[in-house]
Amino acid sequence: MKNDNIILIGMPGSGKSTLGVLLAKAMQYRFMDTDLLIQEKEGKLLREIIAKKGQEGFLAIEEEVNASVCAEHTVIAPGGSAIYSARAMEHFSEIGTVVYLHVSLEELEKRLGDLKKRGVVLKEGQTLADLFEERRPYYERYAKITIDVTDESIGIILDELMQKLK
Repeated sequence: MKNDNIILIGMPGSGKSTLGVLLAKAMQYRFMDTDLLIQEKEGKLLREIIAKKGQEGFLAIEEEVNASVCAEHTVIAPGGSAIYSARAMEHFSEIGTVVYLHVSLEELEKRLGDLKKRGVVLKEGQTLADLFEERRPYYERYAKITIDVTDESIGIILDELMQKLK
């Protein structure tokens, strides 16, 4: 398997799916959203899986799906919690270039609605700010490229990413 994939990581609402589809079109690649693979495998929405199996159960399913992705010429957008699995992230690093889409907490608060409806894995009493601070070091550790997507248009972000990938 070639390692020519591009894996977009970042918080929910950072634009992984939106940018991923545009990047795939621009590069003549396929696009894969691993949250959709999880939903397909389980026959349930993410929030239903989390409600039924709990956070640990969901993360185990997510790890299995992400660590077994087999793709070439594909932009892959895993869920924001994929970074909790070293196994999955090592696999992603082996099959492609990991890109962190950084977005400020203030911008995330504007973009995101109800986190539970989005299927975001939150611990009891955890806020978006808590989650942001918990995940940021993971995103930074695994990324080969970081792009700040806070205040730019999608076109400018796409151009910047294409330049950095060359």
